[in-house]
Amino acid sequence: MKDARSRILQRLGQDRTGPTLEPLDIRVRRFTWSRDERVSRFRDRMESVRAEVHDVGTDWPKRMFELLGDKCADNLLYGPRGPHGPELERDWPDRENARLIPYLEPVESCRDSLFQSVDAGFTSCRGAIAETGSLVLWPTSEEPRLLSLVPPIHFVLLDAAEIFTTFHELLIEQAWARGMPTNALLISGPSKSADIEQTLAYGVHGPKELVVLVRSVPIEQGVL
Repeated sequence: MKDARSRILQRLGQDRTGPTLEPLDIRVRRFTWSRDERVSRFRDRMESVRAEVHDVGTDWPKRMFELLGDKCADNLLYGPRGPHGPELERDWPDRENARLIPYLEPVESCRDSLFQSVDAGFTSCRGAIAETGSLVLWPTSEEPRLLSLVPPIHFVLLDAAEIFTTFHELLIEQAWARGMPTNALLISGPSKSADIEQTLAYGVHGPKELVVLVRSVPIEQGVL
């Protein structure tokens, strides 16, 4: 046993510097979809699995406030230090009728209220994939995974210019090779599961509703 352990440690300690390997020539699917077509395909696939997709502009906090009211939700959990936290706070229409709940405490100290009192959660996203109708999230300490997992409704703000044709294109265009996240999530619709009778149920292991706000910018400022 000791000899085997010694051999393993010796191999691990060997100099691994050698000739640089050439990248593999792997064929991937490529599409020449316009931005409008990418948005349309993403919407179709999201809506086919019971997710909601809404077009918004710079007044997206107001639109999200309206959607919360339509769903009879009284509050929204969000990351105040997240990418859109300051804008959300600044432009939120009415904090009495729909309360903003900043996520500031460790989950251990707010577990009960988090699981019992929060109606909806809000996060940013890294981008989306038109081919599969998927959102790509990079959870951080400012916007942890629980914001998109625990509340029964998950709101996401997505820039239309960040909808790519395939996952491969997204990886290349966003230069993931320069720095990978510790945790990346691909979300394709609300949480769902089926039992042995093949009865589909929503919200079993995560949010029952997924609401995507697609924010558009002028074509000349975005990606064609």
